[in-house]
Amino acid sequence: MSILKLRPACKDYLWGGHRLVEEYNVDYKGEILAEAWVLSAHPDGPSVIDNGPYKGKTFRDYLEAEGMEVLGTHCRRFREFPILTKFIDARDNLSIQVHPGNGFALQNEGQYGKTEMWYVLDAEEGAYLYYGFREEISREEFAERIRDNTLLEVLNAVPVHRGDVLFIESGTLHAIGKGILIAEIQQNSNVTYRIYDYGRVGKDGKKRDLHIEKALAVTNRVPIVRSGSQYPHVADCDYFTVDKLNLDGKLTSRMQGTVFDSSFLSILILDGEGTISCRGETVSYRKGDSIFLSAGSGNWQIEGTCDALLTTIREKASPIRAGIIIGSSQTRIGLVDDRQHILAIRSFPTRAGRPAAEIIDEVAQAALDLLEDQHVPLDQCVGVGVGVPGTIDRRAGKVLYSNNIQWEDVSLARDLGRVIPCPVRIANDADCAALGEAAAGAGRDYADVAMFTLGNGVGGGIILNGQVFEGGIMGGSEVGHQVVRVGGRRCSCGRKGCLEAYVSVPALIRAAREATDKDLTPGEIFRGASRGNIDLQEIVEQYEQMLGEGIVNIVNMFRPQLILLGGALSDYAGQMLPPIREMMERDCFGGVHGMIPEIAVAELGENAGIIGAANL
Repeated sequence: MSILKLRPACKDYLWGGHRLVEEYNVDYKGEILAEAWVLSAHPDGPSVIDNGPYKGKTFRDYLEAEGMEVLGTHCRRFREFPILTKFIDARDNLSIQVHPGNGFALQNEGQYGKTEMWYVLDAEEGAYLYYGFREEISREEFAERIRDNTLLEVLNAVPVHRGDVLFIESGTLHAIGKGILIAEIQQNSNVTYRIYDYGRVGKDGKKRDLHIEKALAVTNRVPIVRSGSQYPHVADCDYFTVDKLNLDGKLTSRMQGTVFDSSFLSILILDGEGTISCRGETVSYRKGDSIFLSAGSGNWQIEGTCDALLTTIREKASPIRAGIIIGSSQTRIGLVDDRQHILAIRSFPTRAGRPAAEIIDEVAQAALDLLEDQHVPLDQCVGVGVGVPGTIDRRAGKVLYSNNIQWEDVSLARDLGRVIPCPVRIANDADCAALGEAAAGAGRDYADVAMFTLGNGVGGGIILNGQVFEGGIMGGSEVGHQVVRVGGRRCSCGRKGCLEAYVSVPALIRAAREATDKDLTPGEIFRGASRGNIDLQEIVEQYEQMLGEGIVNIVNMFRPQLILLGGALSDYAGQMLPPIREMMERDCFGGVHGMIPEIAVAELGENAGIIGAANL
């Protein structure tokens, strides 16, 4: 279903009133209702679905069942549902407080920080709230005023009225004053540092905890310039975009829109009543209702009278992604921008053979250090991709087996994600190299690319419609382990006749040794063949024949637009490409009457893997 109607989680904080029950139709039996979390997947108070097949289930249950795809492509950068929407009824003053930013909160609290916006639904005459400082103060003065209870003297008291909007970035000291009713849209977080609480006591008769040291660490002590609305939106930031909808029932009583694949749509009804329709479904709404339409729902329509806030998630501004390649000898980490440019690289020895947890912790810390060194905030890094040699289960984020780094059944995505607060995706390192070339290298103008990496083994990857071909069971493809000669040479995988047994660097050197009784380098082999050495010419011709067989097999199965050769042996592509092209024209199904793909040399070298990993 496309339309979800939600019931809130209710909070009875001591400063609350009862207006949300009386005026906003919240079904609640208690005497005090301070907050109604009307759209929440937070474990401290998930909202509950009130219609359809998920009726009675929490919104968190719905997301786990349906998957994060219902949130839209712009939400891929978040590890969890990005927002939390509330109604707040302040019968009394709230404590003076501050919310940390993502970096501090993730390191110290294990969850995201909080940036939020307030829409004032109602305010008693003379009501005001606190919003930052009147003038800049030092950390020492801030601490002293907290100790001697004179903090209120330097705070910026802002009178408010119905319809006012305030945007509260993390680090902004603030407090809602008594007699104010607010709709709040915030990051999905419940981290608050209380600074001053008027000496009140909680239900246990004790004064509520203060969080002075943490507040001193995160508070912005410079006055905040209130900008009003963020035209054309009510509020707009990397975490949420909020728009206002008004149907007066006279001049306008209906509005139509479209929910695209990029973002879900949250509709918070501030006043009025009517119906919302989408995909043949219709639900009624009234004041206080929260409606959720999943990403890709298509055309929708609202009819009746209403004031409402519409929330979506836009694309991240200036995103940075981290690409990591964990190799047997070296690990490389790069920061990649949205134009596929590598901004910085850090490398260090992998020292394979150590416990996986030790390597993962080192990689995670190195990535965090690189972000810090390059002055990239954590919330600007929208994802981390990791390439690892071996057999990968991309869906589960596991390295099933890697002989190169001696790993077996390692939950890499999960373990790395515990340290790096970003979505983490993993893939085979050869797949990453292919994706990097397709995204920013020799394959950037093609949607379907097959790459052969010719080195100590034969790796490669298949890119179809711009995405790594994963297969139905495990991620990636093993182009080097197709049989090109039945009963042939034994491969490192245990089979006989694999492509890798004929066209890897060790296979080429072995063939030359058998023919000449000499240990020759690949360069010496190809140069000798070009100068007329008959033995080496036969070796190179056999090499080209075997490689051509492997390429033709892949072309006949996947029909790519481009074949790329990478790795150490691609340096000699000038000699290899003409005979391989002839073989493709002769042996690819359909021949010259069909579609023969282009064949070229990879451009990015070892940076291809970093860029590809960053694009996972």
